[in-house]
Amino acid sequence: MSVQQVHRTSYSVDVNAPPGVVYGLLADTTRWPLFFPSVIHVERLDFDGSQDRFHIWVTANGTVRSWLSRRTLDAPGLRIDFRQEVPAAPVVSMGGSWIVEPRGTGRSRLVLLHDFAVAGDRPADVEWTKEATDTNSRAQLATLKEAAERWTRLDGLMLSFEDSVRVNGPAELVYQFLYGAADWPERIPHVARATVTEDEPGVQLLSMDTVTADGSAHTTESVRVCFPHAGRIVYKQTATPALMAAHTGEWSLIPDERGVTAVSQHSVLLREEAVERVLGPGADLAAARRYVREALGRNSTATLGLARRHAETAVRTL
Repeated sequence: MSVQQVHRTSYSVDVNAPPGVVYGLLADTTRWPLFFPSVIHVERLDFDGSQDRFHIWVTANGTVRSWLSRRTLDAPGLRIDFRQEVPAAPVVSMGGSWIVEPRGTGRSRLVLLHDFAVAGDRPADVEWTKEATDTNSRAQLATLKEAAERWTRLDGLMLSFEDSVRVNGPAELVYQFLYGAADWPERIPHVARATVTEDEPGVQLLSMDTVTADGSAHTTESVRVCFPHAGRIVYKQTATPALMAAHTGEWSLIPDERGVTAVSQHSVLLREEAVERVLGPGADLAAARRYVREALGRNSTATLGLARRHAETAVRTL
């Protein structure tokens, strides 16, 4: 029986931010989709402060992969060790460490280590895994550095909010409407075009042209992960409008004895340097937050209202 070769990679970046800030950004996996370009969604399964278990969906070399991971967090040592419990093929083992090294007052070095093995050690699969690891690791370090170095302003750059509507109809029909994004151009006035690819059940790639209130159109691309039995669809825009550095969201359905509450939730990381370019000279973060809140809220509330009409009309017709 041949022994698979263990491949190792090492990356590092200097960060002008305190070690505790850098470690804190790494420790909270639920916010990774806002900071890491390749991370689509993290579904936390167990967390007790030092042991963390989660299901993660990422883009790798243009494809969407998912796996179960566990982490051991060592806050005093500024170190997080990770290991994939169920790796995505062709990988058979993958793990590593995040290490934050203090570098004097208010400065740090962030080191990211990986070790991995590939089934049969096939050269093409090894090369594919190295390329995905290299691309994603470099991007993660760069965006984490950028977020950490803005730590004093980060709260102002991030916003989360939700809107909801009550539906006197079955959750299944509301979910069907939200899941069927390919039909949105015929169903939703502000959607001019939508194409959906679903090569793997429950994982959708959505490209969409949306018309804003002033009549201008913009194109967004998203990865959507669908949980039909839980009545949830989570998504991340992989191509965002200029004002947003990152945008994630979730459609969720909360049934009760009288019907269902349909909820749209958004989380956004603003692109600070684009505020005046998009909103005009003198515009500040407060104006950007209002603009994004109103624009996203208007569209998602309209979509929820149309989903409600779809569900309630179908029930009356029956």
